[in-house]
Amino acid sequence: MPVSHELALNLAGILSRHWWVLLVRGIVAILFGILTFALPGLTLGVLVLLFGAFCLADGVMAAWTAFSSRRQSENVWLLLLGALLGIGVGLLTIFRPAVTALALLFYIAIWAIATGVIQILTAIRLREEIANEWMLALAGLASLGLGAVLMARPGAGALAVAWLIAAYAVLLGALLVVLALEVRSAAKRIEARLAPGAP
Repeated sequence: MPVSHELALNLAGILSRHWWVLLVRGIVAILFGILTFALPGLTLGVLVLLFGAFCLADGVMAAWTAFSSRRQSENVWLLLLGALLGIGVGLLTIFRPAVTALALLFYIAIWAIATGVIQILTAIRLREEIANEWMLALAGLASLGLGAVLMARPGAGALAVAWLIAAYAVLLGALLVVLALEVRSAAKRIEARLAPGAP
């Protein structure tokens, strides 16, 4: 089996064993988006802190997946890198309240861009192992789009930023939920291909 194919298959195996973490991450993102839409009066500072808490929770769940899979595969660096980015941005926004909301928006923009790149790279690696990997690539493009807009228009009104972040969270969450169910349905096939002696 070619090395690149084996790496992708191992990564698919990790996601198939922990499909429910993807599901929880998707549900949390959707709930965050709905909460943001439901509270349009949020100040930019409060919104950024809430988004920081979301990044932290998402990062912790991704880190748990990576660490719990480290003995099954040495190729969890993509998952771990994304987790560390989320945890870093989450901690920064929560424990550095003196930083201006504008500066925190830049941190979030950088996180979104980096996360988008990681999601797209992961989708490329998984394209032969799971169906509908394009959903992960689309989530990556949504992250890149959010980061680019926040970088280009950091001074936009709080309500516009809130709606943008809420729409991103709902889209990301929906894609993660569908991807989790797709990975779950492919789990047996992936595990069979990972079994010793499998072609």
